[in-house]
Amino acid sequence: MSDQPLVQMRGITKRFGGVTALQDVDLTAYPGEVLAIVGDNGAGKSTLIKILTGVHQPTEGRILMDGQPLEMSSHSDAIAHGIDAVYQTLALADHLSPAANMFLGNELTKNFFGMAFLDNKRMKSEAARVLEERLGVRLRSMDVMTESLSGGQRQAVAISRAVYHEDLRLLVMDEPTAALGPQETARTLKLIKSLREQGLAVILISHSLDDVFEVSDRIHVQRRGRAVGVVKTSESSVQDVLGLIVGAQDAAA
Repeated sequence: MSDQPLVQMRGITKRFGGVTALQDVDLTAYPGEVLAIVGDNGAGKSTLIKILTGVHQPTEGRILMDGQPLEMSSHSDAIAHGIDAVYQTLALADHLSPAANMFLGNELTKNFFGMAFLDNKRMKSEAARVLEERLGVRLRSMDVMTESLSGGQRQAVAISRAVYHEDLRLLVMDEPTAALGPQETARTLKLIKSLREQGLAVILISHSLDDVFEVSDRIHVQRRGRAVGVVKTSESSVQDVLGLIVGAQDAAA
C-alpha cells in the first residue's frame, strides 16, 4: 500500500432540504488497499459514496485526488478521473452476453466499405482477456446469456466493465457478496484481493463483518451521518467495530 493518499474527502457535509445525511466526514483512500465502510442503515454510507462517485455534490467540504482539488458534477466526471463503482444491483442486461454487457454503450466497431459495424469478435476476445488477465476468471462460453451465469460470474462481468478502462484508479464495491453462497462469496473476495494486488484502491461497503475482516486493510465506521472511527483491520476485532457501529466506543486512526 502506498503511503501517499489517492483520494481525500475533507469535511464532507450533505443536506437534503432540512435533513442532514452527512456531517463533517473525512475519508482517505490509498492505492493498493481495501478500505471498508461499515455502519447501520441510515449511517450515511451510500450518500458518502455517491458524492465520491459524482452522483451527488457535497453541501460543504472538498475532495482531493493526488493532493489536488477534484471537482465533479456527474458520475461521468468521476469515471474520467479514474473513479467508478459496482453497485449491488450490478446493472447488467440479463438477455445480453458477457461481452455485450462489458461494452454496453461503448461498443467496439469496425469499418466496412465506409460503414461502421459492431466488432463482435473483438469485443468477445477483449472481454475474455480482461476477465482472465485482470480477474483470473474464465467463463465456459462467451456466447451465453448473462442471466445463465452464477452470481459470482455476474459479479466478475460487472467488475470487468469497470477495470477495462486502464485509467481506473479507485473502485467502489457496494455489497458485492449480498445474496451469494459461501463458494461464490469466496470467489468474489478473491477478486477484490486481486484488484488490490494490481494497485487499485478499493472501497468496500458491506454489512458482513466476516467479509470485511477477510479482505480489508482499514475499516471506516459511519454512525448517524458521522465518521466515528477508522481502525486498522489487523489491529482490531469484530467486537471493536461493532462497538463503534452501535456507539459503545469511539476510535480514530
